[in-house]
Amino acid sequence: MMKDYAIRATGYGGKVRLLACTTTQLMNELQKRHGTSATVSAALGRTVSIGAMMGLMHKGREKLTLQVHGDGPAGRIIVDADANGNVRGYVTNPQVDFPPNEHGKLDVKRAVGTTGMIYVVKDIGMKEPYQGSSQIVSGEIGEDFTYYFTQSEQTPSAVGVGVIVDKDLSIKASGGFIIQLFPGTEEHVITELEQKITGLGNVSAKIEQGYTPEELAAELVDTLEILEKKELNFSCQCNHDRIVNVIKKLGLAEVQSILEKEQQSEVTCNFCNEKYIVEKHELEQISKELEGTE
Repeated sequence: MMKDYAIRATGYGGKVRLLACTTTQLMNELQKRHGTSATVSAALGRTVSIGAMMGLMHKGREKLTLQVHGDGPAGRIIVDADANGNVRGYVTNPQVDFPPNEHGKLDVKRAVGTTGMIYVVKDIGMKEPYQGSSQIVSGEIGEDFTYYFTQSEQTPSAVGVGVIVDKDLSIKASGGFIIQLFPGTEEHVITELEQKITGLGNVSAKIEQGYTPEELAAELVDTLEILEKKELNFSCQCNHDRIVNVIKKLGLAEVQSILEKEQQSEVTCNFCNEKYIVEKHELEQISKELEGTE
């Protein structure tokens, strides 16, 4: 299977920005780690694809976090991505599942909910990260981020993302595109783009057929110019030292309580589902350090 990657490109002589990606392998990794149901895989996969593409809008060490806080039973969807193609994500309740909706599609809207907020937090090296937000308008993820870009970032956009889940819950296809209009884009270009997006049909079906990000892009814009191509990988920054630092932040009283009751602490990383054991002697050392500061 071809490695996942994303592209950043322009079309119509530089009047339109386009990003496209495949995230099939990335989503298979996340599905295995979190045991996501078919419906949750679709919701998470759509968000992962958007995060991966938004990562390419940044440079260097810049990174971003997407948060979908819907009122549905899946809970929160959190995705981290950076400019180097590193992506991770999780859902609060990964096993929530529903029968297909009236169109025979995975019922993402029911899992996510139709009321709530989208938050985008961008760490671009300033003292404080930038945070944008907008309301959830449908719970289908793609439409919600289309609304986010237009409302919060004042950038007219079209977002198409999709996921196909196999009967064994493995991911057959995942990916999508983002098209954004630069100021002054002529009306005839906008009309043509709308026709091309409609003509493309189901984006995940195209990816299942073997379409690459470049081929998706070529279907959507004229005079395509590819500016960047970036491999996408699952990457989690957790390690034992970071977990120890998390425990330190709990404070002396909480650490001493863990020592009295459990003798050790077991912490699971939300993003990768790896378990870390902080042993008794480590907790005792943390306790001593905190005693000297509190």
